[in-house]
Amino acid sequence: MLNISQKKEIVERLSTQLAGAEITILFDYKGLDVLKMTELRAKLRDAGVQIEVVKNTLLSRAAEGSDSALLKDFYKGPNAIVISATDPVAPAKILVDFAKDNEKLEIKAGTLGGKLLSIEEITQLAKMPSKEELLTKLVCTLNAVPTSFVTVLSGVPRAFVNVLSAIKDQKEAA
Repeated sequence: MLNISQKKEIVERLSTQLAGAEITILFDYKGLDVLKMTELRAKLRDAGVQIEVVKNTLLSRAAEGSDSALLKDFYKGPNAIVISATDPVAPAKILVDFAKDNEKLEIKAGTLGGKLLSIEEITQLAKMPSKEELLTKLVCTLNAVPTSFVTVLSGVPRAFVNVLSAIKDQKEAA
């Protein structure tokens, strides 16, 4: 049992995390065994995502003033909340993929940019490419432009040299 100072500390820490969150997803973990929960925590930690299992009353207090306050209607039963301050796609991907293999994990709702997300919207978000994939595509696109530009520019002198060589061959033949 937690004493009042421990509860205040949890609320303050969680309040800070929720205030800086880009996305939060609330889910029911009831029925998941310790091994599965540990596996889920490891996947989320590897992606730089935080997971908190906390009483609904403490979560409700911590969420006041943040986007996560939109989730208050879902604070029933055992809940865990996933918080990401940087990448909104990673936690959605991990939870949706994990829920496919573990029917007992039930995604309830989420928040993103001050908007309440339904389960369908979280599933759609999970289908998007990750931040790293998008950055990789951007870098490849940016790299292709100068490469193509250099190829085009080098074609002009090459064609000029070929014309001079043809003129030289023609004069030598004459």
